[in-house]
Amino acid sequence: MTGRTVSGVCHGTLGELYQGPLRAGTEPDIAIVSFPVDRHSWTYFAEGTEPPDAPPLGEKAALAARLFLEHFGLTLPPGRWRAHSDLRVGVGMASSTADIVATLRCLFRLFALPYDMDVVLGILAAVERADSVFLDEFALYLSGRHRVVRRLGTDIGFHTAYISEPGTVDTTAVTDLLLAHYRRHGEEYERCLTDLLKGFASGDPAAVARAATASATLSQSVLPKTTFDSMLAHQERFGADGIFVAHTGCLIGYLFPGRLDAEQKSDLSAFFHSLGHQCSFAQGGYG
Repeated sequence: MTGRTVSGVCHGTLGELYQGPLRAGTEPDIAIVSFPVDRHSWTYFAEGTEPPDAPPLGEKAALAARLFLEHFGLTLPPGRWRAHSDLRVGVGMASSTADIVATLRCLFRLFALPYDMDVVLGILAAVERADSVFLDEFALYLSGRHRVVRRLGTDIGFHTAYISEPGTVDTTAVTDLLLAHYRRHGEEYERCLTDLLKGFASGDPAAVARAATASATLSQSVLPKTTFDSMLAHQERFGADGIFVAHTGCLIGYLFPGRLDAEQKSDLSAFFHSLGHQCSFAQGGYG
């Protein structure tokens, strides 16, 4: 077994297509429909002769690894951890959750254990509020309770052009602010979520994009994006189906039904540059 290398991989997100209450009421939960992106976090463990070192992804991944080993009563063999990520930290790409899930998947493979989502959820619940990146499909998810409310499948996908505005958002620090906002706008969020779920149920990307835009618009009055108004005003010009944001992050972008050609990418890049930002392109969702 000496020299064997195993890996765990987890995708990140481009914020959310929806973030708001699960239903209108006086005690709302934070519900999200994360927007998976084709960007990833990798964790590797290479067996060797040296004592195992700590996972190189920071305290949360290291804690997750310890909890995994304690849960199964296991001890790491000699070897070395390595990691790589193309997810930006602190902007709304679920980088820390993806790091944790990649580490856990690596450990499942290292010990030849079947992937157990209940174990993953239990460890995530002990570490942080999380996104649903442990699933390879869309889901309506209670991020604080770590509960999957409804799986939404893999029929919907978009091409995106997006930017990251300056700064970071501490989700924990703004939780009370968000919950108060949800209580004030519960019925509007309920309509938005209903429309989003109908769009997923019917396999209608345009309907999903409209609901994502509605969710982003509602978010403007609590955690605004400075470029939102300009992007909304130019949405029709670029032929985008909608706008998405990282509700408690810094990302904002357009949702497109098809792949962008070089001319479209050039026009979008010039537009975002005029707003003071570098544009990125990525495929989001599935479909």
